[in-house]
Amino acid sequence: MSDRPNENEPQTTATPQDEAAQPQPGSNRPRWDIEETHPDKVEELIKGFRTVVDPEIGLDIITLGLVRNVRIDPEKNEALVTMILTTPFCPYGPALLEMARQKAEQVLGMPTAIEMGTEVWDMSMVEDGELLKKWGLWW
Repeated sequence: MSDRPNENEPQTTATPQDEAAQPQPGSNRPRWDIEETHPDKVEELIKGFRTVVDPEIGLDIITLGLVRNVRIDPEKNEALVTMILTTPFCPYGPALLEMARQKAEQVLGMPTAIEMGTEVWDMSMVEDGELLKKWGLWW
């Protein structure tokens, strides 16, 4: 056997930064800035966001992948949550954004603002792809 890599297989070299940027196993959730600066707040924040449910779909904003980033500005002592909606015309969008803002403010104990992200939501952002199969949806 040769020690040479198979020329037909793609060669990748993962760096620690690449690995840190990957979502957790079983999760499509993007890595938030707060995970680096305030890791002790992440689990409680996720738990809080799971109580914010889209009434039309019946799923929370974490499961749907709507929270794209959370960061804390230490100079302003303020949190900023970047969110998207499943559709730009979501009738519950304003209420979801406000509920998420209030929940983050409650969990983090500081003023919180919501910023609309520019990403377009798609089903690949759902936390668990198996959930979509239960709905009978595939992408």
